[in-house]
Amino acid sequence: MNEQVATKKKTYTQEEAFKSSLDYFKGDELAARVWVNKYALKDSFGNIFEKNPNDMHRRLAKEISRIEKTYANPLTEDEIFEVLRDFKYIVPQGGPMTGIGNDFQIASLSNCFVIGHDGPSDSYGGVMKIDQEQVQLMKRRGGVGHDLSHIRPKGSPVKNSALTSTGIVPFMERYSNSTREVAQDGRRGALMLSVSINHPDSESFIDAKMTEGKVTGANVSVKIDDAFMQAVVEDKSYVQSYPVYSENPKNVKEINARQLWNKIVHNAWKSAEPGILFWDTIIRESVPDCYADLGYRTVSTNPCGEIPLCPYDSCRLLAINLYSYVLDPFTDKARFDFELFKTHVAIAQRIMDDIIDLELEKIDTILDKIDADPEDEEIKGVEIRLWQKIRRKAKEGRRTGVGITAEGDMLAALGYRYGSEEATDFAVKIQKTLAVEAYRSSVHLAKDRGSFKIFDAKREENNPYILRLKEADPEMYEEMLRYGRRNIACLTIAPTGTTSLMTQTTSGIEPVFMPVYKRRRKVNPGDQNVRVDFVDESGDSYEEFIVFHHKFAEWMKVKGFDINKHYSDEEIDELVAKSPYYKATSNDIDWVAKVRMQGMIQKWVDHSISVTVNLPSDVTEELVGQLYVEAWKSGCKGCTVYRDGSRAGVLISAKEKKGPEQFSMPSKRPMELDAEVVRFQNNKEKWIAFVGLYQGRPYEIFTGIADDEEGIMLPKSVVSGKIVKHYDEEGNSRYDFQFSNKRGFKTTVEGLSYKFNKEYWNYAKLISGVLRYGMPIHQIIGLIGTMEFDSENINTWKNGVERALKKYVPDGTEAAGEVCENCGSPVVYQEGCLICKTCGTSKCG
Repeated sequence: MNEQVATKKKTYTQEEAFKSSLDYFKGDELAARVWVNKYALKDSFGNIFEKNPNDMHRRLAKEISRIEKTYANPLTEDEIFEVLRDFKYIVPQGGPMTGIGNDFQIASLSNCFVIGHDGPSDSYGGVMKIDQEQVQLMKRRGGVGHDLSHIRPKGSPVKNSALTSTGIVPFMERYSNSTREVAQDGRRGALMLSVSINHPDSESFIDAKMTEGKVTGANVSVKIDDAFMQAVVEDKSYVQSYPVYSENPKNVKEINARQLWNKIVHNAWKSAEPGILFWDTIIRESVPDCYADLGYRTVSTNPCGEIPLCPYDSCRLLAINLYSYVLDPFTDKARFDFELFKTHVAIAQRIMDDIIDLELEKIDTILDKIDADPEDEEIKGVEIRLWQKIRRKAKEGRRTGVGITAEGDMLAALGYRYGSEEATDFAVKIQKTLAVEAYRSSVHLAKDRGSFKIFDAKREENNPYILRLKEADPEMYEEMLRYGRRNIACLTIAPTGTTSLMTQTTSGIEPVFMPVYKRRRKVNPGDQNVRVDFVDESGDSYEEFIVFHHKFAEWMKVKGFDINKHYSDEEIDELVAKSPYYKATSNDIDWVAKVRMQGMIQKWVDHSISVTVNLPSDVTEELVGQLYVEAWKSGCKGCTVYRDGSRAGVLISAKEKKGPEQFSMPSKRPMELDAEVVRFQNNKEKWIAFVGLYQGRPYEIFTGIADDEEGIMLPKSVVSGKIVKHYDEEGNSRYDFQFSNKRGFKTTVEGLSYKFNKEYWNYAKLISGVLRYGMPIHQIIGLIGTMEFDSENINTWKNGVERALKKYVPDGTEAAGEVCENCGSPVVYQEGCLICKTCGTSKCG
């Protein structure tokens, strides 16, 4: 069917789409490439069916209007297109933008999922069920969160051959490894793991990621209750229990609250994790939790923390571009168009409700696909039941995620300095207006379309959030009592990520990252009319040119500055000092003011807010602790801090490492090496790598296709073992992989050296030889990247080896020869990804 569709639709080359999109984005190369690579409609063969974002927005408008026609007072396709076009007003986020009207991909439109158990369950069967559900959702492009508080503490008695429980941490590793295996259009899946501070194993959970290479496939957050925070403030003891908060716990543990708190703060200061979820605030404020006994008890959040969810609920995201409502920006006449904003908030909420119907269609397609698969019904059962549960929740609760973006640019355009009292007051006014108008729209939708199935005003009458809405607009509240509400919850503030590159604004609620930065272009110094500004350590020459943040450039134009002039560093500093972006970047603003602003805005967001407090490298742990306490007191639902450079060179190895000057690889291969298994996907093929480790550093690598008849099949649970060298009677050597199965019995896979394609093996020997001579991993990756082969299969294998080895590059290591595709600055490794420390752009291989 998809191939037939493809033959009827006009296709464009990559270059045609890029050129057209470059014109669309007025010369912004990064925005054009991101759109073509991530969002343009394409099939599995890479055929591109959209020339520029106008085609995409027409696709979205056509599908949304189709749903509109099934209800009273429908919006037309042109009306929808006009609020979507140019990313000016209403901006659907990744899942809806790529999936709506896309017949080439069987995927969900949801950005966020949470899974779990309807009741307590910590059996192996329950653990495996969650593992499979997580992977099934990730392969449909969803980010997933789930809570581990149901798993019994380490050492608890169990009725199996193990006799005692292993605790939470091994299951963190399991879920993390599963996440790393799933490919989503060139990126890995996204996972949030949480646990209650009341759980006796919470300290182990908090420490899990402090060991290098552990739980690298997940974000982790600890759910903190008011009693624990009060005990921290008052320096009192705190009682943990299992089951958590049980009146008759099987396991009780009294701890010093401040000691555990100091560990949380230390780890966050050192590595930016764990994040904190103020769980009592989340539950107390949650409107869906008014229906907790009907299956809407919030248990965890999505990977970025902006959507707390109950098991098997999901959410789709959309952002409203606040900058576009500023009239006469950056002038003395600048003002916010509240009337147009209110109109568009109502339309945004309506579009979000339409997208739920489109999601239900997508889920039906997924279920049809699973049903048609040739697999055994027993194998398909978990996936079928998973999507049936998600469909039921989406249809019953009709949860939406209307958010905002360009907060930083909006405030600057109005003449406010981000973080100031005046800016915060205005930001709160905007969010309050958004909340009231979104709920008003949901009430009007209920009048035309019916309320969400289980709406009960009586259940919600004492909810703090609903009471604030009632006080803000009594008339709207009375209408809600009369007609109900279409959606169980409506709002969020998410990170807009690459979407903000296309709106050409600041991201989400965040301030500008940098208003001005330098970009480098490699040049031939012998060419005419070329200016050489920088020469790197290898002798390559670069021309430097200034890149202005888009809205900073708008400010310059309004004030009469020439954006094409070559400015000196001193002149740039003077420009910034004159602008409303001065002292208003992510690293400049007052940190306490930022968390207070978050708390004040949170009062008008029924879900949560994803925001990071950026801190300079020299801040103290004490300050991080103070920020967390302030966030709790201010009413934030969560808080994440990032201290500049905090992930670089701070994690400890599972084994003590020697210093660089003492470390050397043994020239003779030890008979036995620890080994890790790295799984990944290249194109549609599953690959596997065995990395032999000497003192925690790669010493050798074997890799190839995992599901080939001549390849190696291992249970997914196997993530480590040993590579043992053997000699036969004739003196020929072979390499075996040994691992322990679930029952503790040792299993051997014989002959890695001849399990894989001989050509791969010969190149693997070459790379292993380089590894053994101690060459830095990032330099080896660079060396592999320069290897060129005639065979497409060998090139695919080469890419797999690079991806496998990136895991072992220490965080903070600069990638030699690689620069940011956005600003041209050096990039560093961060958990296998390349991160630009100048402008924040990231790229994962």
